[in-house]
Formats: sequence, structure tokens, C-alpha cells
Amino acid sequence: MTARRLLLAIALLAVAGIAVSSVSLYHHYGTDQSSYCDFGQMFNCDIVNRSIYSVVMAIPVALLGILGYMALLVLATLRRARAETPLILLIASLAGLGFALYLTYVEKFVLAVWCILCLSSLAVIAGIAALSVVLVLHERPGGPGSRPGFGR
Repeated sequence: MTARRLLLAIALLAVAGIAVSSVSLYHHYGTDQSSYCDFGQMFNCDIVNRSIYSVVMAIPVALLGILGYMALLVLATLRRARAETPLILLIASLAGLGFALYLTYVEKFVLAVWCILCLSSLAVIAGIAALSVVLVLHERPGGPGSRPGFGR
């Protein structure tokens, strides 16, 4: 894969992450039960989305997700020609993945209920992190993409 295709894939995944996080934020503030995400005691987005773990310092986790995915989208599109972009994408996506894994731990061991939206976001950020690793390896000195004009 070329750097341009990797960045396009990252950008598309970031858009998917924005969509998933937006739906999650909508349901965070909603008062109705979301039936599409309620599959009994084991799978219920409402329980997760309205728990004390759905906010960090009074900011909904879903809003943090939207902002994080927007930052990744900007990096993968508007700032793609900068030499430091692959490393910044990698660091940011690994931070997001670490936070998503923590939230998954909370779902499994604290709340004992799974959220389809949260698991979807986990898959998206894991994909972005994996593609960012490939991008960094592709663009490292001596790598196949380490030529002048990266991303142009």
C-alpha cells in the first residue's frame, strides 16, 4: 500500500469513528431506550452510555471520541504532506486505542454489559492504529515510501 492509500483508509475510518461516536453522543443525552442496541442483559448501549464511566471531567466520552476522530481525520487529510504526520498519527491512535481498551475493560469487568457502539469504535481505532503502524514503517528512512514529496 502506498502512503496515500494508507492515509485515505485512515481518513475513511476516522469518518466512521465520527459517525459511531455521534450516534453514541446522541444516545448519551437521549431519554428513550435505544432498541437497536438492546439485546438483553449482556448487550445494552444505554446502560454503558449513561453510566458514570460515560463522562470524563463532565465531558461525555462520545464527545471526546468525536474530537479525537476529527483530529485523526485532519492529520490524514489536511496535514498529510508533513513529514511528522505518520508518527503523530501513530501516537494519537495508540492513545485512543489505549483509552478504548480501558473502556472495554470497564464494560467487561465493572458494568458487565457490552455496548455495540463502543465495540464498533474500538474496532475503528484499532484499525487506525494498525494502519498508522504500517504507515510509519512505510515512511521510515530506507523504507519503501521514504522519498521526497511524501503525500503530495
